[in-house]
Amino acid sequence: MRKLVYYVASTLDGYIAGPDGGDPSGEPYFPVAKSDIDFIVGQYPETLPAPARQALGVTGPGQLFDTVLEGRASYEVGLAAGLTNAYPHLRHIVFSTTLRAEDPSIEVVRGQALERVRELKSEQGKDLWLVGGGTLAYSLLPEIDRLVLKQHSSIIGSGIPLFNGPFQIQSFRLSGETALDSGVRVVTYDRV
Repeated sequence: MRKLVYYVASTLDGYIAGPDGGDPSGEPYFPVAKSDIDFIVGQYPETLPAPARQALGVTGPGQLFDTVLEGRASYEVGLAAGLTNAYPHLRHIVFSTTLRAEDPSIEVVRGQALERVRELKSEQGKDLWLVGGGTLAYSLLPEIDRLVLKQHSSIIGSGIPLFNGPFQIQSFRLSGETALDSGVRVVTYDRV
């Protein structure tokens, strides 16, 4: 069965974006160093958006994922950059009750996110990548099998949390850790 993997950058205090919810890439709390890019290209090349893949000469299908899932706010980060589909090399699904798809290659799911993810997990294929955001991640928490956190050594105090919702306990165990030269720690947790 396919796994749902929440692969995302995080601050030490558990935020995936600042209070404005905009694109956190390259912000002072999420600097991007050469070791970070090398790691992504080597381990998770399909998670690079199309312009970055092109600039870095990354081609071919994904190694781990064939589908990307994201909420409306995360999707709109790409739209603000002029990309109606930042991941054309993946099956792209956006969960939103208000969004109208601007690109026919994007599947918009208007409700029943958990049920849709359960259907996707039962299909044949590679794993599913949950890119964000925190509200969608919280709603899909019962189906998340793995967390891969690119943990930066910054604390920002507020913003978009890794999981945005009421108190709920879920258990994961540490299954891997990679320290990058930039100081970023990539930690992997699997559901207990």
